[in-house]
Amino acid sequence: MVTMLYNNNSNARIWSNRKVALIFAKNEEGIVAKETIASKVSQALQPIISKLGYELVKVDYSKKVDGFNMTIYIDKPEGITLSDCEKVHKAIDAPLDELDPTDGSYTLNVSSCGLDWPIKTDGDFQRNLGNVLDISLFSPIESKKNYTGTLVEFDNESITIEDKNQTKLPRAIIAKAVRHIEF
Repeated sequence: MVTMLYNNNSNARIWSNRKVALIFAKNEEGIVAKETIASKVSQALQPIISKLGYELVKVDYSKKVDGFNMTIYIDKPEGITLSDCEKVHKAIDAPLDELDPTDGSYTLNVSSCGLDWPIKTDGDFQRNLGNVLDISLFSPIESKKNYTGTLVEFDNESITIEDKNQTKLPRAIIAKAVRHIEF
């Protein structure tokens, strides 16, 4: 069963069933999926954020309890501070108002990726070269599903970590990879 929910406070509709929820926003061109909104925002903000010395990691546009939220995730090699988030927020606020990607209201958030950011894309692996990762596999290799080691290289097919040995893990069977946190 698919249900359409309508939020009277904005031009947004949510189509959902128990397993999938798609958020749409209405603008002059008609109805636009949230992925299209995030892509449009990402293309517009990438040069601005790069010029400030940060990497635009992801744009997330989603419905939360308090309404629609657009979260801009940024990173840099030294890590992100609160003042970095403020600096980026101030730099992108006016261009986003001009772009008006949703034709409605939303809360703008700028955030770091956080220590537990899932490592999935080439960009994620590139940012984490030389870092210790915790990796869980969908299926075991030599009876082992969990690995911890320093990421030494990666390509489209696999990653190589250095634990006691150098271990090559196929990317297709990586269920979860995150930065290792030492307590």
